[in-house]
Formats: sequence, C-alpha cells, structure tokens
Amino acid sequence: MPIGFFLRGLIIGFSIAAPVGPIGVLCIRRTLAQGRLSGLISGLGAASADAIYGCIAGFGLTFVSNFLVAQQTWLGVIGGVFMCYLGFRTLMARPAEQSAAAGSNGLLSDYLSIFALTLTNPMTILAFVAIFAGLGLAGAGASYGSAAVLVLGVFSGSALWWLILSGGVGLLRSRFTVGALQWVNRISGAVIIGFGMLALFGSLAFKASPWG
Repeated sequence: MPIGFFLRGLIIGFSIAAPVGPIGVLCIRRTLAQGRLSGLISGLGAASADAIYGCIAGFGLTFVSNFLVAQQTWLGVIGGVFMCYLGFRTLMARPAEQSAAAGSNGLLSDYLSIFALTLTNPMTILAFVAIFAGLGLAGAGASYGSAAVLVLGVFSGSALWWLILSGGVGLLRSRFTVGALQWVNRISGAVIIGFGMLALFGSLAFKASPWG
C-alpha cells in the first residue's frame, strides 16, 4: 500500500470533516441524546459520502463532477429543505423518546440521513476537486491503485474525526439532565434550521442571479 497516498488522504478527509457545521451539530446532539454509537454512525454516514466524492475527484470522473456542479442549485435547495426538516424534528424531539430510538432501525436512519445530507452539498465535491488538483492527485496521471488508496485514506480520516468527536462528547453525556437535553434539542434544532435556511436562500439567490 503506498503509505504516502494513504496519509495524504487521511489528512484531507480529517480536514474536510473537522469544521463544525450542521453535520457536526447533528452528530453532537445525537451523541448527547442517544449515545456515542448514534453519533459515530451518523458521522460514518458523512464519511461514506466524503469517500464517494473523493472517488469522483480521485478517479477523474469529470462528467460526474460537472453534472453535480451544474445541478448545485437544486442540490442546495434539496439539502436546505432536508436540513430544515431535520432541524424541526430535533427542535420538537423529547429527550425521553430518544433513548428508545437507538436500535438498529434508529442507527440506520442516523446513517442514511447524514449520508444524504452530505451528498446534497455541492461544495463538498468542489472542495475535493480543488484539493486533489492542487496536490496533483487527480486526472489521468494518477493510477487507479493510488486513487483507491487515497480514497481509503479520505474515508479513514473523516471517520477518525467523527470517532474523536462522538467519543469526546459521549464523555459529557452523563452530566446532562433531561432538562438540559431539552435545551440541547432546542438550540441544535434552531442552529440546524438556520443552516438550512442559509443553504436554501443561498441556492435560490444563485439561481436568480445572471450566473445561475
């Protein structure tokens, strides 16, 4: 295994996942409400989407990236609406109901919701294309083996961040009372709805502009 490619992918995946946005807020809230496993599984949904976008950039799938960039307005609208929906659900959730939602169906829902939310963010593919091109890791010059190792590193780096985040937040979970968790829901829900509204209005404003 070309360890250099793996390490570069690891750093890229960790760096893209680390900035706290709506995905981070959701994972923190789910960790506090449902436990570390729920937060980690949610994070792995984001890591899986990062790996897919890493594949598109690393293997030089220009036609796919061009299509995603061309559809960024509608993807942004879909992502914004979905984010608002998740934010509203978080805002209205009761802490007493959440402990029962940590079974296999709940974990699958946690994974798929974050996976879908990350995939509808067109800025993710733009970030990967820019980083890979800047480091000379994309295009026809890169071998398929190197690209595969790089994508594995991206997934590992992203997953490592979510492991650290869910593990660290999980250490604080026992200190939160039911009342405190209710406030976590309210604040998290409001923040996520805010991110969703920004994504929604930003996408609609871009569509209405002469460049949209």
